[in-house]
Amino acid sequence: MVKIEVKTTLERFRKFIILNTCKSFIPPSYFKDPSIFPERDQSQGLIYIEAVSKIDLDTIRNIKFTKVAEVLGIIYKSKSGNTDLRWRQIKGVVGKVVGEASPNSIVNMIEAGILTKNSVKKMLEQFTSQLSQHEGGEIEEERDRKSNNIDNNLL
Repeated sequence: MVKIEVKTTLERFRKFIILNTCKSFIPPSYFKDPSIFPERDQSQGLIYIEAVSKIDLDTIRNIKFTKVAEVLGIIYKSKSGNTDLRWRQIKGVVGKVVGEASPNSIVNMIEAGILTKNSVKKMLEQFTSQLSQHEGGEIEEERDRKSNNIDNNLL
């Protein structure tokens, strides 16, 4: 999983949630309305909208569509548990997304406009750098073990 920490608009995060969960069956009128969000029970992978006002509209499959006003935060956890993201309002409709995302979620975050190709490139560079440092450390440990074994055998 990839660590995420990025600013984005509420509408972009809404679009990401829809792409990840219900794009194939969300009613077009719900998709077009920026005040309608999907929510889901924790047993199916939690989607929770923290808002000043909420009105339940309809349930389709395992998704409850809710009309909201003044969103303060959103919790999104995938069914698989590989994605765990939280959007918190900073000012108005701009917020910060923090958490971990699966490769599939990264693709949907790009499609929703949350992540740019440049930001993904930077994340990949950081990831490969961390990976090479980790692998380098294991190689050094193995080299030290072999060196100690040779030293012990000579004594």
